[in-house]
Amino acid sequence: MKWHHAFRPEGQGPAFRIYRADGWEARLDFFAHMMRVALYPSGQSETLFPTYSVCPDDAVMPRHGRDRLSTDGLDPLPQGDDLRIDDVNITVETENLRIEYRKDGKLLFADRQGLAYNFEGELGEGSYHYITREEGEHIYGLGDKTGSVNKAGRRFRMETTDAMGFDASSSDPLYKQVPFYICRNSAGSYGIFYDTYSNGVLDLGSEINNYYPPFKYAHFEEPVLVYYVLFGTVSEILHRFMRLTGKASLPPEWSFHYAGSTMSYTDAPDADRQLRGFLEKIRSYDIDCGGFYLSSGYTQIGEKRYVFHWNRDKIPSPEKLASDFLAQGIHFLPNVKPAFLTDHPLYGRIAENGWFLHYADGTPAVFPFWGGEGSYLDFTNDGAFDFWTECVKKELVDRGYDAIWNDNNEYDVRDADVFADGFGHPVRAKLIRPLFSLLMAMASRAAVPDEGRRMAVSRSGIAGTERVAQTWTGDNRTSFPEFRSNHRMAMTMALSGFRLFGQDICGFAGPKPDRELFLRWIQYGLFTPRFVLHSWKEDGSVTMPWLYEDLMPAVQKLFRFRASLVPYLYSEANRAVETYAPLLAPLFLAFPDEPDDSDFFLCGQAVLCCSVFDPGVKELTVDLPDADGGWYRGGQWFEGTVTVPAPPDDLPVFFIRSGSVLPLEEDGVVFHVFPPEKGKMEYAYYDDPSPDNRCRVLSAECGKDTVTFRGLKAGERAVLHDRYGRTLSVV
Repeated sequence: MKWHHAFRPEGQGPAFRIYRADGWEARLDFFAHMMRVALYPSGQSETLFPTYSVCPDDAVMPRHGRDRLSTDGLDPLPQGDDLRIDDVNITVETENLRIEYRKDGKLLFADRQGLAYNFEGELGEGSYHYITREEGEHIYGLGDKTGSVNKAGRRFRMETTDAMGFDASSSDPLYKQVPFYICRNSAGSYGIFYDTYSNGVLDLGSEINNYYPPFKYAHFEEPVLVYYVLFGTVSEILHRFMRLTGKASLPPEWSFHYAGSTMSYTDAPDADRQLRGFLEKIRSYDIDCGGFYLSSGYTQIGEKRYVFHWNRDKIPSPEKLASDFLAQGIHFLPNVKPAFLTDHPLYGRIAENGWFLHYADGTPAVFPFWGGEGSYLDFTNDGAFDFWTECVKKELVDRGYDAIWNDNNEYDVRDADVFADGFGHPVRAKLIRPLFSLLMAMASRAAVPDEGRRMAVSRSGIAGTERVAQTWTGDNRTSFPEFRSNHRMAMTMALSGFRLFGQDICGFAGPKPDRELFLRWIQYGLFTPRFVLHSWKEDGSVTMPWLYEDLMPAVQKLFRFRASLVPYLYSEANRAVETYAPLLAPLFLAFPDEPDDSDFFLCGQAVLCCSVFDPGVKELTVDLPDADGGWYRGGQWFEGTVTVPAPPDDLPVFFIRSGSVLPLEEDGVVFHVFPPEKGKMEYAYYDDPSPDNRCRVLSAECGKDTVTFRGLKAGERAVLHDRYGRTLSVV
């Protein structure tokens, strides 16, 4: 009968166990530091839709995905009669299949008593997973979710949407779908990753039910359930999740410089002149610039936008425009969208080939899109995938536009009657909505032949997106409260496995930033990997560095500092990729006693960033985390609590940790060395993008009177900032 499912052990290998009951099969796989639970109808494991998120370490994700139950690249953990991973004991109760996890005898978490899973529709449609909840626990992750860094007590929708002008304190859902979180409670920490692309809900304590003790739950539209449980500290779990979802692809060095962007230039009828005016401004103000995000206005026919169409009235020669910008060291990132309006010149060809998402009879499904109606390209169709790559190459890459901005790719498909090809295995499109964004980025990236030149950005994303594309937090709003909430969203992104991301600095939508907010947000953005000012304002203003001409001396100083930081940011981004670590991180990740929602954060290994998120602040009081040797700022060393000036028109407040090396561009790379009192320190410096020579180790030996520094190349210099009055010897 329902509500009573007696599972029987019916298969066991060196690192897995299988249980069956009432037409259901449960497979438990055990790996180093984690386990996987899969629930599906008996005998149908081979029919599970592939995964595109699980791609261990440095593996390459095939276009057609990876078997969702594959163990390739995952370290098996042989099991005896007692199930144990690290210091966590695991118990499997066969009545309704309930799994319990205990650490040092304390309950870490467990499946809910009664019915934790949805075997015969007892809980409704789709898949469910109910687990225990402890009062006072802390929960981190879930992608680009809003509000406090600690998500405990919140309820979130797992889906993607175009959330233009969202409220960064409360809006939900947004652009990413990453059903992964880390929970820290009195017994320790654990992580859960639900390997699915279907819409759903994660309730982290919002719902209560008098018939059950406190619980959390996940609900997805997909009827099967595959999830991973990861063990360790918060930092270790994040590292293991990054390894599980694969190595990020490091973008080229130029992408760490400032990039300009605004919709107003390409929306204007004289777009070419507007863009060249940007070049003139960059030169006249001597502003370092590596890229420009080319908004979709370049594709206009009338008031609508048609991907891969160049409006020659606006931009007479796309080739010359690209070459003139490249001559100044500026790369274009043209905007591309995955929907073709029904009157697009290419629509008939695509429909005839069956490359759109479609109904059962093959008719293209049509949706509202950017002022018209259009159909989404089906990237799970090999022909459509290759067609997109060919278009990107012909219309963009071959014209000099080799970095692609994949935008508006949230695929707002909710109709269960709409299908995708599924690479030969038809699937309801609504069950894999966010996957299309990853495949779109893969298809765009494939158009660039040289791996070292490849650069893609995707607004929507899933776990594993950074293997092929950077991202950003979407169409945010301009205000001081939003500014702080954007910071908390950034820390949430960092705790979700994202390394290479940023914001639309100063806000995309909403009012023109006032003078103080304009400077404060730039100060903050100096330390983010993606340093882009991008906007669309109803009042017609454009958020560019010269928004306030009288502030240009302060702005130029800030932009010069960002340019000097590029060697450090590029090296630390390399390190983050190679070691599966965040680039930006909340303080508590390195200093566990720090609060979740601190206004301060870490950029790489060396820099403590202390931002100002409130108007009218003239000085900042910082409780410095305990660090052996203290923190350096402006020629002085500090420990404990310190109050420092924090004017908006100067460099931001930041401190450098003892034991660090900070490479800066100062007419050549200069290594600023902040040595400890004694011993030897090493710094892995990444400056060569080639796979065979990406890192060299610089070292410092700290003696009583001398610090000896090794590893410099010809033309490089080192500067010592020593708390103990020693001299520097470079050998």
